[in-house]
Amino acid sequence: MKTLLNKTGLALIAVYALGTFTACQPEENNALTADDQASLQFMYEEEKLARDVYTTLGALWNVNQLNNIKDSEQNHMDAIAAIMDQYQVAYDVLPLGEYNDSHLKTLYDDLVAQGTVSKLAALTVGATVEDLDIVDLENFMETTEIGEIITIYDQLQCGSRNHLRAYVSGIVNEGGTYTPQFLTQEAYDAILAGDHENCH
Repeated sequence: MKTLLNKTGLALIAVYALGTFTACQPEENNALTADDQASLQFMYEEEKLARDVYTTLGALWNVNQLNNIKDSEQNHMDAIAAIMDQYQVAYDVLPLGEYNDSHLKTLYDDLVAQGTVSKLAALTVGATVEDLDIVDLENFMETTEIGEIITIYDQLQCGSRNHLRAYVSGIVNEGGTYTPQFLTQEAYDAILAGDHENCH
């Protein structure tokens, strides 16, 4: 399936978001760096994007993965929100399909359009979102020194690995294949070779 945004464009989303969110940070927050706050805000919206895409496509296709994993994505959002509340980092709770970051809005629209083509396409969209999520979480873990953020991102990444395995299994059952778009082939193969993980 040809995605409507290329890999470079998607990779720039996180970079763009850091600058966008940093500009509206609370002035008094000595515990987190501006980049830490921005990463939390961005990952909250990226997890929301996953939930929103799966909710929208799940209403169209009778796919267990979409319907089950959307609830996990809400849990991911809640986990990030809990840390933002703890550190008094501002964030918005927006309606389905709406985001502060215009790039995420474009990505949501593109992914939903792709996923309406077929059940296989919807599963591929799910795998693509989890693929991206794993890489973004890894990048943000490498740029923070806050243990609580590293811990929650590690747990979310664990969940995304399970989600990726579930989506790829569905793709295979539909007679398709998935090629990683953000993970290296080596990292992707290692995830697929692993068993379902306990992420708590």
